[in-house]
Formats: sequence, structure tokens, C-alpha cells
Amino acid sequence: MSKHLSTETIYAGLYVLPRGALRSELLAALRQARKTRRPRARGTDRRGQIPNMTPIVERPAEVTTRTVPGHWEGDLIKGAQNGSAVGTLVERTTRLVILARMEGTDATSARTGFIKKLRQVPAPLRKTLTYDRGKEMAEHERLAERLSIRIRVFFADPYSPWQRGTNENTNGLLRQYLPKGTDLSGYTQRELNAIAHRLNTRPRKCLDIATPLEAYAQVRLHSPVALGT
Repeated sequence: MSKHLSTETIYAGLYVLPRGALRSELLAALRQARKTRRPRARGTDRRGQIPNMTPIVERPAEVTTRTVPGHWEGDLIKGAQNGSAVGTLVERTTRLVILARMEGTDATSARTGFIKKLRQVPAPLRKTLTYDRGKEMAEHERLAERLSIRIRVFFADPYSPWQRGTNENTNGLLRQYLPKGTDLSGYTQRELNAIAHRLNTRPRKCLDIATPLEAYAQVRLHSPVALGT
């Protein structure tokens, strides 16, 4: 009888090690190098309700398969004392990363910042956006309406980061360039574009060693409209 060792079990085994040089070395080798393991579920959602949310259970099945491009996951990376933020968007099929400069951490800043970058994405490649239940997405309806072709916004279940695993993993990689505890308001859009380019030109095993930029170029090539950047 074969046995399967889950990822959570492996992580739990690493974090249960007593303090010492071996534990430090092993944790430092992890991609996101966290000193503690965050639990996968933290109880009920206490952050308040966002009006007219469409739950992730209603999201089209094609999003899960990753066979159809144009489905995105979004989030904010917060700066020191949650006083600044950078918006992150990741396309699920190609893993392309887009970073959006934010004027603040409120819903209006998020709407404005995301719209500016999503308008640069060809309409056929902006079908859906999956987000968590952070209050910065409270203006999701206005975000969709301001785009020439509306994007459908879906919300993950409370405290279920694995439902947006591509974005969560990408945010961990981005912390190499946008460290916790720093003021993110000092980054220009040009600098954020350069950081995104570094991730988008990194070969990915899940893409058969192609880069996200190469994969995205292919889906753009087959898009039914003329594409801009």
C-alpha cells in the first residue's frame, strides 16, 4: 500500500525542529524563508463584508484547469506598518506578473491602480480576477465597469490562500525585491515594471522551462485582436 506525504506534513516537520543551526539553515533554504508556519485556516472571516461579492464557487470551471488564458489572481503587498502597498496581478496559465503602483492602501487606490494596469491587457486576456476578501477590493464593481470589457471578479473563501495559490507563491518571490518593513510608496511604476520583468524572464518548470513572458507572448499571438503593451 503506497503512502502519500503531503506538503503540509513536510512543512510541519521542518518547523517543529528545535531552535539551532540546522533549523535555521533548513528554513532559510525555503523559497519564502518564513520563520514560522502560518496555519491554512484561521476561523471565520472578521474583516467585514464587501458588497455584492461573487464567491469563488461560481467561478467558471475553465479557470481551475489553467488551459484557457485570461484568468488572473490579485492581491496587495503591504509595506511598513501597512502604510503603503503594491498591487500584484498574476495570470494563471502563463504565470505572467504585473505590478501596479498604489497611491495608498484603500479601496479607491486599489481600484485606480489595478484599472491602470488592466487596461494594458488585451480584452480577450482579462476574463476573470480572483481576489481575497481584503477591504481594498470593496470597489470591485466600479473596477469592472471602468474597463472597456468588464472583468468578472470572484472572491476566495475566508482565510483560504490556497485558492489563490499562484498569487500567494508569487508574492513570496516578490518579497526578495520588496522586503517586509520597507516603505513601498517610494517605488516608481518604472521600478516595479523592472521587478516584474525579472520574474517574467525567469524560466519556470511548470511552463516546461519557458519563461512567463514567452508563454504570454504565445497566447497574445493567438489572440483575436491586435495587442498592445
